[in-house]
Amino acid sequence: MRLILFFAAICLSAGQAIASPDFWVHEWPNTDFEKTTVESWVEILSGGPAKDGIPALSDPTFHTVAEEAALTDREPVITVEIAGQSPRAYPIRYLTWHEIVNDTVGGIPVAVTFCPLCNSGITFDRRTASGTLTFGVSGKLRNSDMIMFDRETESWWQQAIGTAIVGDLTGAELDTLPSWMESWDAFRTRNPDGLVMDMPAFNRNYGANPYVKYDSLHRPFLYSGELPPHDIPALARVVRVGDRAWPLTRVAKEGAVTENGVTLTWAAGQASALDTDQIGQGKDVGNVRVRDAAGNNLAHDVMFAFAFHAFWPKGQWMITPD
Repeated sequence: MRLILFFAAICLSAGQAIASPDFWVHEWPNTDFEKTTVESWVEILSGGPAKDGIPALSDPTFHTVAEEAALTDREPVITVEIAGQSPRAYPIRYLTWHEIVNDTVGGIPVAVTFCPLCNSGITFDRRTASGTLTFGVSGKLRNSDMIMFDRETESWWQQAIGTAIVGDLTGAELDTLPSWMESWDAFRTRNPDGLVMDMPAFNRNYGANPYVKYDSLHRPFLYSGELPPHDIPALARVVRVGDRAWPLTRVAKEGAVTENGVTLTWAAGQASALDTDQIGQGKDVGNVRVRDAAGNNLAHDVMFAFAFHAFWPKGQWMITPD
């Protein structure tokens, strides 16, 4: 991790010096940099890999829960449950290395995304007014959050907020679908007839965590923005629902929190994907579920506090009972 941070400092200095479309246009000839909501190009830095250096996945295959042999009990998966379809688990051991999975569930084109640097796991509907999009990983970061791109127009999209920030589709927003991160054991117990994404056909050390002890750091990778208020550590997890954030420590302590028409529950048993060198052995961060007053699953994100503050600077911090 020290070596990573050393190179991060180098990349930060170099990125600030050359943060300009003039240096990106050769790699992105189809991106219209004249259309953007980014106030300063210095906000955008290279995360290291080039365009598609982290290969997003498309049209994955699946096997049944009973056939799964690699996942350990506490390993995190992103769960997508769409009415009338078998629930699907997308293991973080694969998303750590690919960050985006373009899939279709029950006729709905979805993008299951995970940004390790801000612990953000969100599922988007890929249908837009401009057509159905297919997403890749740009290799760029803003506020330490992955910038995605669509292959149809090569517009750039901010993963944490699901909004296009550069290119022809600037200002367009993706609909977010309810999904959640939970342990493999929680998924298979609830869904014995569910499906699990197959291991991708890439040479990667699946199951290993390339970000050892990342969520124990004081500052995020390639982030120079403001730190969260209320003395909340930058890499503390918060449960974001809309523009509100509940500290995970509060939800875990209370077990269940009902406020503003939202109920958040916590149960032990999920390993952090950003702690030990093996994902399944990480410290217990628990399983969070978020539902509305009628018991329906709500779209949410369990992300790091710094990322919430960066993208929702006027957001509401649910520190104490409302």
